[in-house]
Amino acid sequence: MIRLFRVFIPGATITLLITEILLITSAFVLTTYLVLEFDPVVYLLYEGGLVKILLVVLCFLIGLHFQDLYSRVQIKSRIQLMQQLCLVVGTAFLLQGLISYLKLDLRLPIRIMILGSALAFVTVFFWRSLFSAYALQVVGRDRLLLVGSSPLLEDIGAHISEHPETGLVVAGYVRDSDAGGEPPGGKSLGPVAALREIVAAMQPHRIVVGMSERRNRVPLNELLELRFSGYFVEEASSAFERICGRICLKELRPSQLIYSGELGPHPQNVFYQRVLNVLLAAVGIVAALPLMAIAALIIRVSSPGPVLYRQQRVGLKNIPFTLYKFRSMRVDAEAGTGPVWASKDDPRVTRIGRIIRKLRIDELPQLYNVLKGEMSLVGPRPERPEFVRQLSADIPFYPQRHFVRPGITGWAQINYKYGDTIEDTVAKLEYDLYYIKHMSLSLDAYIIFQTVKAMLLSRGAQ
Repeated sequence: MIRLFRVFIPGATITLLITEILLITSAFVLTTYLVLEFDPVVYLLYEGGLVKILLVVLCFLIGLHFQDLYSRVQIKSRIQLMQQLCLVVGTAFLLQGLISYLKLDLRLPIRIMILGSALAFVTVFFWRSLFSAYALQVVGRDRLLLVGSSPLLEDIGAHISEHPETGLVVAGYVRDSDAGGEPPGGKSLGPVAALREIVAAMQPHRIVVGMSERRNRVPLNELLELRFSGYFVEEASSAFERICGRICLKELRPSQLIYSGELGPHPQNVFYQRVLNVLLAAVGIVAALPLMAIAALIIRVSSPGPVLYRQQRVGLKNIPFTLYKFRSMRVDAEAGTGPVWASKDDPRVTRIGRIIRKLRIDELPQLYNVLKGEMSLVGPRPERPEFVRQLSADIPFYPQRHFVRPGITGWAQINYKYGDTIEDTVAKLEYDLYYIKHMSLSLDAYIIFQTVKAMLLSRGAQ
């Protein structure tokens, strides 16, 4: 796994991205040699042809990204892959049409575009099939030996089993206690007493240690010898964070945060984030004014009540603030129930409210909260005071999420479904703590990039 934007990205994904850039570019360059009647070198190097081709390649990559073809690398259905690639080619043609409409001198000639797209379609289809069947078994395959009986190890094994695109494989488990049943993603290879022999036989790339009881159970001498022999050894909590993209509350100790060398919210990060938030929020408000005006008019006409919905939320350092949203529920939504979480297919949501929620238009007034300094574009979602008091009492480390400004979007929002249970809240807190630990402008940029896709595809709204 390679760390980019403070996020661990599978080596297989990086390999696939680079190879497809080369393949798609080659398809269009070859097409120029097949189609043009004059010297293709002149067109490519002196008439801007190569720049136009690279722009088309970028359009293809955008289409592949929006079809989730870089987040789900393994192919489950070739028919589905063909359908997705048809949509990718359609996206490229639409973007080329937009370039032509804007009368920019960057549009590829139609003959090259048609033949090149067909060639790129076939090339990417067969390469994806080969990559999923064979290359994925080789590229970036780190073999993990999981030592101990901590439940965290089984969580890691289950995640690897469900996400083969991580490029990881469980070599097996070495147990320090009697545990019934086969663990997820691998099999039990023997007891901790046989650790040296198991490592010699399996030759893992990493040894992940998670003992059920630390005192007098950790095989320190054996692990020390293995580390000096060149094997990489890491704690289960660190491996879980790297592989799953969140911090496990079950194994989290205060010392892990206190002594962390990369805890994100230091003054420099906060200052740069604030400056960027003000600039982007100001631009966003100006750009979205026509859309917000239309939304306000439709809400006013479609149902009785105010256009804006004002609600108290808990912000930075537990200071409450008024959050603004376009109203998507009936005015009397909580008259009989009091404060409750929104749920899937919530009957309190109006017909127009369901649409603006799906398109995330209801969140646009929060740009004003960002300008005021009450919120950030990226951060943990702010919660209501009634829920914060209860959750802070029930869930360890929950108050720590209020040491950064809450956000319109966040790491939890792009990685986890909308939740309305305590279990969902715990899972989202694990993602929030990961964000707070790794908080940076590069991570913010990555989250915004993924949020744009979620908005355009109407994902994750409740």
